[in-house]
Amino acid sequence: MKIYINQIAKTCLLLTGILLLMFSSCTKDVLKETPLDFLAPENAYSTVPGIKQGIGGLYAGVRQNWYYGPNDAVTQMYGIGTDLSYFGEDPASARFLTDYSTFLTPANSYSSIFWTWNYQLVQRANVLIEAIESSNASIWSNEAQKNAYLAEAKFFRAFAYRILVSFYGDVPLVKDVVRSAKIDFVRAPKSETYKLMEDDLTFATSKLPVPGKEEAPGRINQGAAWHMLSELYLTDNKYQLAVEAATKVIDGYGYALMTKRFGTRLGKDVFGSGDAYYDLFGYGNQNLSSNTESIWVIQIEPLVTGGLFAEGERAFGPAYYRMGNTPDGFPAFRGELVNGKYTGLSDTLGRPVSWIRPTNYVSYNIWKGNWKNDNRNAEHNIKRNFYYDSPSSKFHKKKIDFSLYPAGSRDALRDTTQYIYPYFMKFADPGNHFTDPARSGGGQNHKDLYAIRLAVTLLIRAEAYVRLNNPNAAALDINKIRARANATPVSTSDVNLDYILDERARELYGEEWRVITLRRMGKFVERVKLYNNNPKVPGLNVKDFNTLYPIPQSQIDLNIGAVIKQNPGY
Repeated sequence: MKIYINQIAKTCLLLTGILLLMFSSCTKDVLKETPLDFLAPENAYSTVPGIKQGIGGLYAGVRQNWYYGPNDAVTQMYGIGTDLSYFGEDPASARFLTDYSTFLTPANSYSSIFWTWNYQLVQRANVLIEAIESSNASIWSNEAQKNAYLAEAKFFRAFAYRILVSFYGDVPLVKDVVRSAKIDFVRAPKSETYKLMEDDLTFATSKLPVPGKEEAPGRINQGAAWHMLSELYLTDNKYQLAVEAATKVIDGYGYALMTKRFGTRLGKDVFGSGDAYYDLFGYGNQNLSSNTESIWVIQIEPLVTGGLFAEGERAFGPAYYRMGNTPDGFPAFRGELVNGKYTGLSDTLGRPVSWIRPTNYVSYNIWKGNWKNDNRNAEHNIKRNFYYDSPSSKFHKKKIDFSLYPAGSRDALRDTTQYIYPYFMKFADPGNHFTDPARSGGGQNHKDLYAIRLAVTLLIRAEAYVRLNNPNAAALDINKIRARANATPVSTSDVNLDYILDERARELYGEEWRVITLRRMGKFVERVKLYNNNPKVPGLNVKDFNTLYPIPQSQIDLNIGAVIKQNPGY
């Protein structure tokens, strides 16, 4: 579903937030006022179309905040500051978690991003839950329709708390609409938050539509709810329940890994080769009925008023066009001819900015032993070879090689962290830049994005099997994914949590919230120290207490009616 917040939804959803920072001034008289000529929950959510607008706002909020929001937040979602990547444009910068000791502080606005966004989502979901539960039965076609909308709102409340608990630990548990400035929040034990999430998601697993019966592409279905419930069970150490919930997804709805080529890239491979994994990330392929791997897809609409775009190219790709000249002094990249001028940019590669530079771990280490046969490491999936585009140079069309330059003439740091490095092409969209042609899309494209696909569910179940001391069953799930990639099957003796993290990196680089996965497995600090090879700040100065983010100091200060203790270490 291509969902936007129109003026009605915007007005409805700009309700009071969770803390004083998010509140407008209000009085009891205002709160008692009967709205007649302005929009409020009392009238905007009194009809099914109005409630549908509110539900659309939940989707739009998730899309806006987690896939398009401030750069610091987007890069965190994509895995920066973990074992997977660091800030390539400037590894010594104070931006993008290059140094936990200076960047992650209670006063840094970055600490409040995930707190504020998610409590806004909780508030909005609570408003809808209350409105739907108290709605007049006559507005609904049947009880199933009412419950389906209620289930969507509850799903998003659980989605928000998933992030809050992972980032901050014990957090205030808000189950009801906050109608006035509240200054006495207290942190609830995680067990209480998990219970609410479990109740919400369990309701969603039976009340949401089955896959294929959603009102529109991109809407949540029972498969997505079972997947999220499985991950919750893993986090809450309920491993057998995690297996059972994941099995509902894997076996219950007709999902299957895509193993044959499909969709819009057939016959159009810019690299002369491709495979089913490559096709998963082709423009227009995510919502195809033939794509049996999609469970929940974030909708990115091109070329419409209010539409958004994905920042994947801008974030992940190397800034090849900045590298300067060839060894014999000509511009290294001529680029595309647009309006009679060469742009220096390639429509195949887009215009990246090198925000997210993959670590050596994800660029090289995890492919050892399967370098040539694992399709996910093929040149069309990870571009490792770049070539000069400079007709006046004798190096035209030759592979870029920095050893050919005179000694001392190059900046080795920028050459390898900003200009040229392995580019995971799942984020690029060759030939499909619809806007800003002179800059090959300006680092953005309009591909829909996977929030959940079946490969993730298989790896969730494999993790649960490892926790249950059943590595054989875990290996079977992992090998379904490896078989699709033409990779050597993993043996049971090699299966453990670290191996699953390796496989998740191979399969899901840039798709998963890696920091949530690492925290769940108890591996966050260990693996950041071991694998984050930021050349200026190896290991990013991460400490054990950085596993949790600090509670935003502004929220502690505003909560004058009760004490919110800061997380240890901050």
